[in-house]
Amino acid sequence: MTTTLEPLEPALSVRQVLNLERVLAGEPEVVAGAGQLDRPVRWVHVAEAADVGVMLSGGEMILTTGVLLAGDEDKQAEYVRSLYRAEAAAVVLGLGRAFPTAPDAMRRVAERCGLPMVVLHRPFPFAELTEEVQSRLVRRKFAAVSLSEAVRTALNGLITAGAPLQGLLDEVARYSGCPVVVTNLAHRVLATAGERSAVDDVLRDWERIARQAGGSEGDGWVRAELGGRGESWGRILLCGHRGDTAVGRLLADRAAEALVLHRMLGGSGATWEEQSAQSLLTDLVSGVVPARQLLPRARAAGLPVNRRTFVPLVVRGADPARLDRVLRMVGLPGLVAELAPGATAVLLSLARDQDAAALAAHLATRLRSEADLGTAVVAAADPRTAWDEVPAGLREARHVADAVADSAPALDLPAVVRLRDVHLRGLVRLLRDHPHVQSFAERELDGLLRATDQDLLGVLRTYLATGRNKSRTAQLHHVSRPALYRRLEAIQARLGVDLDDFEQAASVHIALLAHDAQQR
Repeated sequence: MTTTLEPLEPALSVRQVLNLERVLAGEPEVVAGAGQLDRPVRWVHVAEAADVGVMLSGGEMILTTGVLLAGDEDKQAEYVRSLYRAEAAAVVLGLGRAFPTAPDAMRRVAERCGLPMVVLHRPFPFAELTEEVQSRLVRRKFAAVSLSEAVRTALNGLITAGAPLQGLLDEVARYSGCPVVVTNLAHRVLATAGERSAVDDVLRDWERIARQAGGSEGDGWVRAELGGRGESWGRILLCGHRGDTAVGRLLADRAAEALVLHRMLGGSGATWEEQSAQSLLTDLVSGVVPARQLLPRARAAGLPVNRRTFVPLVVRGADPARLDRVLRMVGLPGLVAELAPGATAVLLSLARDQDAAALAAHLATRLRSEADLGTAVVAAADPRTAWDEVPAGLREARHVADAVADSAPALDLPAVVRLRDVHLRGLVRLLRDHPHVQSFAERELDGLLRATDQDLLGVLRTYLATGRNKSRTAQLHHVSRPALYRRLEAIQARLGVDLDDFEQAASVHIALLAHDAQQR
């Protein structure tokens, strides 16, 4: 459940103080520094001392009658200069007791310094103004503390409940009312939250925004560093926050605290970079989000997308971390993410003049050279030059990988398997959910499926995948030829077929392919 907070009162500026009803009764007139009236007022201070500047810490609006400054222009000028050096917000001079009109010495210095100077033409009880402004400021500070605690409690509650990174960012986006972006130090986008169209607008212009994110803040762009122990490893940005600047800073800081804690408690789970790639590739494969809408996300994630050739791959038998490391070793740009247990997608982005087939084969060879990855299956779709065709390519590569996954060791497969290499397996896998195909598989394999010795099913799978090569089957199952013959006889007896008969063997083979596809 999301907590809804009342917005903070806006920070008081000099202009807003002058527009208060009590101040208007004093007939205020701005005589200098009119261009600086939007300065924030941190406090209001009544002071007659000539050296009041040494007592200030910045942001104060000083109220004075000037009784200790009358008759000494040097002292008047120095008084204004001392307020400027102390970074006071403004000086308000009540006319009547010491000055009938605004003193020129003070006005000239205030104008040169850009310090707002205001005179009150009618007597005005300073105590009333200080009371009203101070009460407003105190209420605002209390509201800020309440907001800070509410945000911290909400985010920590999500972390305690085991919410993913996206859950935290969605909460921050609801509080801030603007797109939220998390990046690494290279400005690559790891996660986003907020209204989809607004986020897309930000990502569409991400190169410019990324440069801005590394510089000064302004125009609603608020950032906070992510890191710990003196080391920064990322940033969170509120992109175009339209509320009070102090509120934006508070939200960014609380969000940063929560994200650091979330990452520390993440254990051995997927990194944010891996989650980012997984989210993007999963959305591409599913087709729920149009590919063109995902293009800004891909670009912001660091994938080159302009005038590129995209090579969709799906690898079985290698984890994403290992694949990502091999990808970096061969120097190919791309995204890596696990689509499903045992199936990892790789989307390569190559220059148009690069040989896509040769580079995919090089990647597969390098991957299989790893000590324990000799049996990894690398499936690929034909290269795509249009981004809109990438989702279909990823689905094709996954279809190919799944079609050969169960019998890969027994098949004589090329380094990179493509649709033309899966033949009947590919067709059966496409039809695996048809009721007639399911009934056919159950009927043909019934004798083995009910058997307690499931090793016979594995022997049959290998025997048929090798083209009924008895020597190869015995070798792959580490049994002698006589032992294999006994098992084949048991299989034929249970199924009631003659595997030396081509048509009967083909029928059993198709049923087994359908069964494996259904199980997968």
